[in-house]
Amino acid sequence: MNVHKNSILYLTDFFYPANGREYYKEDLYIISQLKDDFEILICHPLDSKNYEKLVDIVIFRNTGSVMYYKQCFEDFVSRANSNSVVTYNEMIGKADMLGKQHLLDLTTLQYPVIPTVESFNDIGLLPPSEKYMLKLKNGADSIGMKSLTYKELINENIQDYIIQPFIDFIYEVSFYFIDHEFQYALYAPDKTKRWDLKEYTTTKQDLEFANKFIKWNNINHGIQRVDACRLKSGKLLLVELEDLNPFLSIEALEEVKKQKFISAFKESIITVLNNKKQENGI
Repeated sequence: MNVHKNSILYLTDFFYPANGREYYKEDLYIISQLKDDFEILICHPLDSKNYEKLVDIVIFRNTGSVMYYKQCFEDFVSRANSNSVVTYNEMIGKADMLGKQHLLDLTTLQYPVIPTVESFNDIGLLPPSEKYMLKLKNGADSIGMKSLTYKELINENIQDYIIQPFIDFIYEVSFYFIDHEFQYALYAPDKTKRWDLKEYTTTKQDLEFANKFIKWNNINHGIQRVDACRLKSGKLLLVELEDLNPFLSIEALEEVKKQKFISAFKESIITVLNNKKQENGI
């Protein structure tokens, strides 16, 4: 490797079948933008351990749901948090790094989130609803999601699921951050087409909403996506806080905003590496 460049192990799964998204295109674009400034190795997260010692930092990107390789991911997080490998994002997040537990925690803390419980005994804590959504507590990409009436819910085995009321929203909107800095927002004008995204112009209130969740989380360095839904009343509710490997939908941005994001990404990576060098007295 060229000693004049920092080196990256870029973890991705080019063949992960994500509904409405093409992981490989996004990652190939990002890699093409990073390659002039960094030496880059690419592999699947299942093979990460074989190469981590060869690089300066491991970037965890479009790897698909970690529920398919749970033990491998837990071992990776353990290595990251024992300081034997430097990762991006930091593996200390409180959001979807830990599945959907954050939705339960934020509900308890009375944050503006879709109300969430994990026991049928607690369903009285939710607003009345004609239907309820069941989502796997450690799931992703709508895997295992069910829509049930109250009567159907009574007879359902809801172990390992969270329960939410069905929310009739106008549209979904996502706010993208690097470290604690807002980068851009995208929304789906047609709520039946989640990944048909357009650029969204934020208001002061929008950013105040999104920042609440960024501040709540532990992560200092990394990419996060705040997913929310807009109610008919105009209120925003959190759908999910993505702090592990959020898809960026970067192809929806105009070129100037793409380059601004990539520049911020590079700066953040270098900051992480410089901080690590200072910790090690280099």
